Amino acid sequence: MKFTLAWLKEHLDTSAALEDITFALTDLGLEVEGVANPAARLEAFTVGEILEATPHPDADKLRVCRVLTAGGETQIVCGAPNARAGIKVVVSKPGDYIPGIDTTIKVGRIRGVESHGMMLSEREMELSDAHTGIVELDPAAPVGARFIDVRSFDPVIEITVTPNRPDALGVAGIARDLAARGLGRLITPAIAPVPGSFPCPVAVYLAPDVATEACPLFAGRLIRGVTNGPSPQWLQDRLRAIGLRPISALVDITNFLTFDRNRPLHVFDADKLDGPLTVRLARPGETIRTLDGKDYTFDGSETVIADGTGVDSIGGIKGGLRTSATEATTNVFVEAAYFDPVRTARAGRRLNAASDARYRFERGVDPAFTPVGLELATRLILELCGGEASDVGIAGSVPAVTRRYRFDPARVVSLVGMDIAEPEQLRILDSLGFTVDGREVTPPSWRPDILGDADIVEEIARVASMSRLEGKPLSRPAGVARPIVSPMQRRERDVRRRIAALGFNECVTYSFIDRTAAELFGGGADTVRLENPISSEMSHLRPNLLPGLLRAAARNQARGFADLALFEIGPGFPGGEPGEQMLLACGLRVGATAPRDPMGTRRPVDLWDAKRDAEAALAAIGAPASLMVRRDVPGWFHPGRSALLSLGPKTELAVFGELHPKVLAALDVKGPAVAFAIRLEAVPFPKARATTRPPLVASDFQPVERDFAFVLDARVEAEAVLKAARAADKALIEAVSVFDVFDGPKAEAQMGPGKKSLAISVRLAPTDRTLTDAEIDAVAGKVVASVAKATGGSLRT
Repeated sequence: MKFTLAWLKEHLDTSAALEDITFALTDLGLEVEGVANPAARLEAFTVGEILEATPHPDADKLRVCRVLTAGGETQIVCGAPNARAGIKVVVSKPGDYIPGIDTTIKVGRIRGVESHGMMLSEREMELSDAHTGIVELDPAAPVGARFIDVRSFDPVIEITVTPNRPDALGVAGIARDLAARGLGRLITPAIAPVPGSFPCPVAVYLAPDVATEACPLFAGRLIRGVTNGPSPQWLQDRLRAIGLRPISALVDITNFLTFDRNRPLHVFDADKLDGPLTVRLARPGETIRTLDGKDYTFDGSETVIADGTGVDSIGGIKGGLRTSATEATTNVFVEAAYFDPVRTARAGRRLNAASDARYRFERGVDPAFTPVGLELATRLILELCGGEASDVGIAGSVPAVTRRYRFDPARVVSLVGMDIAEPEQLRILDSLGFTVDGREVTPPSWRPDILGDADIVEEIARVASMSRLEGKPLSRPAGVARPIVSPMQRRERDVRRRIAALGFNECVTYSFIDRTAAELFGGGADTVRLENPISSEMSHLRPNLLPGLLRAAARNQARGFADLALFEIGPGFPGGEPGEQMLLACGLRVGATAPRDPMGTRRPVDLWDAKRDAEAALAAIGAPASLMVRRDVPGWFHPGRSALLSLGPKTELAVFGELHPKVLAALDVKGPAVAFAIRLEAVPFPKARATTRPPLVASDFQPVERDFAFVLDARVEAEAVLKAARAADKALIEAVSVFDVFDGPKAEAQMGPGKKSLAISVRLAPTDRTLTDAEIDAVAGKVVASVAKATGGSLRT
């Protein structure tokens, strides 16, 4: 939404500086995108006077002009047809930048004659598209004066209007907000009706299929005897300032009111109409050629305005070319209607037809202003084009939008936390057009976004300025010395710190992902599909956090970051029902473990990195040290390079390993890539300890370590050997670990086909005595026997 400062001041009596106005607009929620001052690019140009203009000796259409400038007389070659002696012009000297042609001029030679500058047209200064001749200034303009000093230029303000604020799509609505803030007094004048001098000869009707919803109100009147020439300079300047091209007085008036009062209108050449106008639904297959020369075909769902010949306008979107007003128009029918926002939006999207009218109708214009806007358009047409107005023809009535909500001054404090006095709250509501009756508030008809008492509180806080909101700590229950943190919150904090300490960077990704990515991780079902997603890439709830991390990794790789360690803690949604979600901690490593260095420490990430990360994270939240290792991993992990950790056969705690190559390819991630996923809620919380438990102390007796090498079947897992060794004597055996594996062809050559060697270290930690050799040998025998029984292996000799 664009408007000029002078335009704003026609609705707001203010002495506030431009900086104060722009700050207030942003603070009110109408964010200022930019302020453009045309004078800034024209300040180098000055006023000159053509003293003499003679024909060019070698070009029929060029003139050699002797021009008086700020620096004295100079010679300029000009091709403008209106270049003649005695007129004041805009002059640029060598070295000046000409914005309209994107060129810095210099002394030139044109057909053998030197030219020391340029006399400018409006297009060359980006003031308009006019390029029929150079600009002619007021004869009283002093030679040498700056052009921006002899013609006024107004700053153009551009704001972003959110979809819930259609009232701010008119300059009058913007002025109302600023007046409520206290930056001036609202001076938008009331509109007196224009009495008709004859019955309107163009009848208007609402078809039954649109009268109740699609178009509840349609009004219009005939103005005969108009002269549709160019609009006055003030109107042309205003439209050009906001990027619109002046067309004719009738069309310019409707465009002006669209931006001035947020009231789209349309004018028909009454002599081209065939009988009465009817608002109805389009018939399937009907077509229209609109004002911009585009052809549209209807499917029967669109609201249209039609006469006896066919469709004349797409309701609330675009007018038709057949009945459009031209310079030859002498009798004009002015239309003002209220079109349903939802139907207008649907029709515009289906037809792919954009316009300023559609932009406003689909957000919701003021229905009560419909007849008033028609009166304002009538006054402007009579003033600028002359003519005689008929009575107003009306079909339907203004739709009922009145609603009342509870007003509680204390609600501002409880909901927003701002202490605003009740008289000030009442003043703000009154300034915005709300009606307060005791403890009830009625929103104005131009605010369709006010749908409850919370919205009323928001309006008060918005105008009072949310920047006044002060941060205050939440009150704590009596006797509570520190914030209450639940065990699960403490667990999230602990695992977050541990994973970050492992070198990971935390990510926060969307809970919504595309269907393809969801299906790769066991999701994508209709039960987790969003009914109205904001895009096709956010159509489903994520079953896991890894899709978001992999997408983030792909984006980083595309920007040259190959080695990554990312993690996230958040919910996954394997199902769509309440309770069918789980709190996950997921980590992803991609690329190499370290940067390149002369020591050769850099290597690709692998399964063992993921295992170490998963075990460290589990240890941080108190998971049992002894967990069952299973191979039944989800399909998005590599089947031979991953594992699942569980408590028994049912309680799954974590999964880790390499990701499946097809998953990496589908998400455009260059491997290697390893990951882990921990179900935080599945890990049991430790049992409460007795307060009388004695402190742990180191044993005074010498620990003993013994190494064992077993010949095993190549398919026997190391975990089976470790588990059997631990079970040999739980009282004395403190730890068991693998320190060597010998497998492959060389191992089979020594130990037989399908065999391997696995060496373990067993640490014995007595607590009440020093072990004798006999006791140590006895435990060693138990270890060998336990491993042999569990795996079928034998001690390697």
